[in-house]
Amino acid sequence: MNFSETPSQPITDIKQRFRGFLPVVVDVETAGFEANSHALLQVAVMTLRMDEQGLLHPDQIYQENILPFEGSKLDASALKFNGIDDPYHPFRAAKPERTALEQLFAPIRTQIKQTGCTRAILVGHNAMFDLNFIKHASERTKVKCPFHQFSTFDTVSLAGLVYGETVLSKAVAAAGFNWDNKQAHEAAYDTERTAQLFCKIVNQWPLIKPESNA
Repeated sequence: MNFSETPSQPITDIKQRFRGFLPVVVDVETAGFEANSHALLQVAVMTLRMDEQGLLHPDQIYQENILPFEGSKLDASALKFNGIDDPYHPFRAAKPERTALEQLFAPIRTQIKQTGCTRAILVGHNAMFDLNFIKHASERTKVKCPFHQFSTFDTVSLAGLVYGETVLSKAVAAAGFNWDNKQAHEAAYDTERTAQLFCKIVNQWPLIKPESNA
């Protein structure tokens, strides 16, 4: 398969493009670095769609603010970094972990079914960080996680390969998109930019449909 040539028959079925996996972009904001003990405070997920030319695009985004789980740790430096000064403030309209996860996972499960994929695969910038927090929250709340348990698409590695940049803001700029530092570290904003970055990279490497033996 020659990736340097533009295919005459690109794969336009997302389940074929990613071996039955549905890529979903995720960003989390947390109260620290330990997924088993620090609070998960905010999660955004963005679904992706593939067009008739086989190009990948950002689709729908969903975000939930989350209340710290009972007994969780809140690191002051982490709260200062992400700007969530008071995780319990009523204006956050934060929800318990279980409620938030159920609402975030619902559209993912719907798209998995609609596309015929077997499960979702998490796309993230430092993806294992996001996946670990999602997995621990799922285990705590007994909400089944729709994501592959250990495989991810990490835009750190992809952007490092394609653009020579591993910092999200620099990678996004290298890919030709705007970056606003004032909106950074808001889960929805980082998710949108990560989705744009991932789609831009994927669309540079189209796949050809396998030839039929019939």
